[in-house]
Amino acid sequence: MNAFELKEVKKSYPGFDLHLDLSLPQGCILGLIGENGAGKSTTIKLLLGMTHADEGSIAVLDRAVDESFPPVREEIGVVLDEPAYPDCLTAKQVGGIMAGIFRNWDAAEYEALLQKLDIPTDKKFKDFSRGMKMKLSIAVALAHKARLLVLDEPTSGLDPVVRDEVVELFSEFTRDETHSVLISSHIVSDLEKICDYVAFLHKGQLLLCKEKDKLLEEYGLVLCTKEQLESLPVTAVAGTQESLFGVTALIRREEAPEDLAVIPVGLEDLFVTMVKGVEK
Repeated sequence: MNAFELKEVKKSYPGFDLHLDLSLPQGCILGLIGENGAGKSTTIKLLLGMTHADEGSIAVLDRAVDESFPPVREEIGVVLDEPAYPDCLTAKQVGGIMAGIFRNWDAAEYEALLQKLDIPTDKKFKDFSRGMKMKLSIAVALAHKARLLVLDEPTSGLDPVVRDEVVELFSEFTRDETHSVLISSHIVSDLEKICDYVAFLHKGQLLLCKEKDKLLEEYGLVLCTKEQLESLPVTAVAGTQESLFGVTALIRREEAPEDLAVIPVGLEDLFVTMVKGVEK
């Protein structure tokens, strides 16, 4: 079973078109990577029913995203990139309100998360830093027994130590095989730590979606001259970056000549180099 499926989905705005086939197997974490304007937030809004596709079909937790979708929303924990709660509320009061919204609200779990994430219970939301606002949103998302977490830049504004704690919370969440996570982030190192799958979006197009480990095994970087680059099979090269010192090429390891040293590539370098290759 898939946690969600987008099939032949199209969504158009003036100057922007999104075309997407994307799914997330249940029990896994999918990292969504893309530059600003690539379509990440639009994808999340489509999944949440906040906007509607022009074409194609969308299903979340085995339920079509249409008029029958609202009951499923209780099973989705959401963290958006701009947390919004009334300025006058404290974290304690937010918990009281959420207890009246979610049938499966776990007050004890919420209090434990507030303590774990060092969120003050009696401070008003308007006085929270951006990092504290994100942590409160994460605590709410995790406290109502969701089956799917949809996270848009959830670690933005957090210091490295807290980011590590939060990323571990998401990893623990999927130890239950009925739980799944979609996470969009510009902090690619966070995604590299926890994701089972990664999807690259660029200007509304899905460049790829693969298992993270297989992806990093499949590709590598080579430092070479322009002459060496021209001698490589066209199908071997997925992207290049040129500098005064030569060329950095992203290549498929199985097609690399034996005399050419291939070095490991991280997700961020892989994405940047692949995008530059597409633009060329």
